[in-house]
Amino acid sequence: MTQRMLVIEDEPTLSRLLSYNLTQEGFQVEVEEHGTAGYEKASNHDYDLILLDVMLPGMNGFQILEKLRSNGITTPIIILTAKNAEEEVVQGLKMGADDYITKPFGVSELLARVSAVMRRVSGHADEVKTTDHQGNVISLGELEIYPEKYEVRLGGQSINLRPKEFEVLLYLAKKPGVVLTRDDLMNVVWGFDYIGGQRTVDVHVSSLRKKLELDPESVHIDSIRGVGYKLVVNPKKGSHHSV
Repeated sequence: MTQRMLVIEDEPTLSRLLSYNLTQEGFQVEVEEHGTAGYEKASNHDYDLILLDVMLPGMNGFQILEKLRSNGITTPIIILTAKNAEEEVVQGLKMGADDYITKPFGVSELLARVSAVMRRVSGHADEVKTTDHQGNVISLGELEIYPEKYEVRLGGQSINLRPKEFEVLLYLAKKPGVVLTRDDLMNVVWGFDYIGGQRTVDVHVSSLRKKLELDPESVHIDSIRGVGYKLVVNPKKGSHHSV
């Protein structure tokens, strides 16, 4: 089945280049130059991937990304950012983008990143979604994780996590107290063929930490300098935890 892609980009020359090369790769490509129109399409139609420029008329890329994710739309999104704009990359990843590509870029880099994201979505996501022995919940002290529903509760309160934040937490929770390297996290959550750097892992862990501050005495993520991260959990009184 032909995979559908939506390109939201207002620079005509670039959008034509993207459309041509992606069509040559077998994608069915639709292009929108206006942010608001792009958001409407992304909201109301099914796509396998979205290429999203940051600077757009109407709604900008960040507004589109935030609204799509808050509405539960999990379509993979690659953001197109300006050269040397690290803050845009960090913001986009925190808001739920799956990857980024910095302008100007070559066709080979574009196709490599698109291919990598598509493979991760079809393959590696299943590795992360593996449920616990009970099949429905991982319970660690005050922390409860529901793998099949992508839901997390801490001390009885629901925590709203982006998909990749959830997958990072899930992997850490499967090995509580064990130090996992950035490479471990990147390979499991993003896939062995992920082109982006370890900064992606750090951004998601940082965002996840802030959300776990709801009850830092119960659960928190420790940094092991030069190595990686581990999940530290204090069991709730009178109970045991299982994975």
